[in-house]
Amino acid sequence: MYTTIFYIIISIIIVEFIWDRFLLYLNTTRWSEKIPAELEGIYDEEKYAKQQRYSQVNHRFGWFTGVFNMVLVLVMLFAGGFAIADQWALGVSDSPIVRALVFFGIIGLASTVLNIPFSVYSTFVIEEKFEFNKTTPKTFVLDLVKSLLLGAILGGGIMALLIWFYTIAGEYFWLYAWGLVTAFMLFVTMFYTSVLLPLFNKQTPLDDGELKTAIQLFSEKVGFKLDNVYVMDGSKRSTKANAFFSGLGAKKRIVLYDTLINDLEVDEIVGVLAHEIGHYKKKHTLWGMISGIIQTGIMLYIFSIFVDSPLLSQALGVEEPVFHIGLIAFGILYSPISGITGLFSTVLSRKNEYEADEFAAKYHTPESLIRALKTISVNALSNLTPHPWFVFFHYSHPPLLQRIKALKGIKK
Repeated sequence: MYTTIFYIIISIIIVEFIWDRFLLYLNTTRWSEKIPAELEGIYDEEKYAKQQRYSQVNHRFGWFTGVFNMVLVLVMLFAGGFAIADQWALGVSDSPIVRALVFFGIIGLASTVLNIPFSVYSTFVIEEKFEFNKTTPKTFVLDLVKSLLLGAILGGGIMALLIWFYTIAGEYFWLYAWGLVTAFMLFVTMFYTSVLLPLFNKQTPLDDGELKTAIQLFSEKVGFKLDNVYVMDGSKRSTKANAFFSGLGAKKRIVLYDTLINDLEVDEIVGVLAHEIGHYKKKHTLWGMISGIIQTGIMLYIFSIFVDSPLLSQALGVEEPVFHIGLIAFGILYSPISGITGLFSTVLSRKNEYEADEFAAKYHTPESLIRALKTISVNALSNLTPHPWFVFFHYSHPPLLQRIKALKGIKK
């Protein structure tokens, strides 16, 4: 029976890979040497040709990395790599918590090391070639070290607690686990910009001046209590511009990349900020978090039903049922369901983006947001004509042309 589960796992990995490559292929059918009519006035011919080259380079690179990672997982499965890593971990300690932490440490470190060349190539070759990269080797190394330490501390702490709950609560461990994961999600939502983000980026309050005054006037107009707007040194790593909203209640914060301030006019920045405030006013962050909590609870409950099954561990070459081995097998088996729930999330996310755009258009101006979105997209060499299927399955934001069309149709 466990061999059946093994081949189901293999089939899921291969089918998902083929499906993802098919969607990527559909995007290539939209490539054109001549600028499409709908992009005239957004891209000029020179910039459009550069965008097409950028898409093609990233497509080839994505194929190579995708094949590499799929082959790596298949080798691990067919060669019993997970069982070998578990034996190494067992040699360190037979404590279920220590054993799991050592196991994931081995897997995580090996995966990171093997993928470093791809990260280096993406950052210092592709992004450099197209004039996006601002990351120095020192920043790259520091980011890598910080990410590993943060993952070890947070991920290791959560994993240790999950296994401890499993050992003391039995079949009801999923309830304790759900509470733990919910608390962590709340922590990230509330304190991401004030606790986690500063580990990687510097944030400073926006200086007094025309922009700050315009933002304050708009915030007062829509009844949005905003203690301060923060500027993040996004130019430390890339020339690409962005802005985001994070937090709830007194911990809410809007962060503007310094590249955004450099690229846009004051009226356009206020349009972007109006969009972010729209997310808060429409309670998108709150409902997104609630949706994530519900989905996590369902997944943990299903996992609790199968966690004790020796078949999951045996499918990966470990005879006795082991929590961390069962977790990996379950994660792969659950991925089709996760894909479906993720699809609903992306559909909802696109709906939320339209709603936030509508808020910005009604309380500011649609023209300023349109100009801002055009500038951000063109400067980032974004693909403005993606295939509808790729958009449906992968895009959390509607494509630019659809957003512009919707904004032009809004009546104030």
